[in-house]
Amino acid sequence: MTFAAWLRSLPSLTGAASEPDTAPLPASPEELFERWIRHAVDAGVIEAHAATLATVDAEGVPDARTLILKDVGPAGWAFASTRTSAKGAQLADRPAAALNFWWPPVLRAVRVRGRVVEATPEDSAADLAARSATARARVAPGDWVLWRLRPDHVEFWEGAADRRHTRLRYDRVGGEWTHHQPTRPATT
Repeated sequence: MTFAAWLRSLPSLTGAASEPDTAPLPASPEELFERWIRHAVDAGVIEAHAATLATVDAEGVPDARTLILKDVGPAGWAFASTRTSAKGAQLADRPAAALNFWWPPVLRAVRVRGRVVEATPEDSAADLAARSATARARVAPGDWVLWRLRPDHVEFWEGAADRRHTRLRYDRVGGEWTHHQPTRPATT
């Protein structure tokens, strides 16, 4: 069996699809994200707050890594690291990123894209202070940064075994959120 055939033979979308979220749509994607991540944790998703962060380097080449989400709110989707890390250098050069959350057991995913800004030095210091002493010991003074991804687009995806997935998209238009909820595609 070729490697490609072997990959195709692996099961996919084997999680238990969540009941469709029929609660009224909140005005902001942050509220829906909180509802979904709490559902994922309640359903037993391990490390539901882990996400893939994608940035772009100075040559325009994408780069991605897994990190832990620190907070979500009107100020943005918070994550942290050292300023001297690869992500720190990339964000200094090109302050935009994407976050992707994937919760296989409930067949849900969330994609977040937008501009990234540094939090205040006080917020960065507070985040560093909340880390373990061992983790803090490895950080040079002034090197820890809390960033906030301020999204323009957030997509909520619900998978279906029949591949008729549902997508709900929030877009920021003129500083306000709009949302688009297409109907579930028909079977072809």
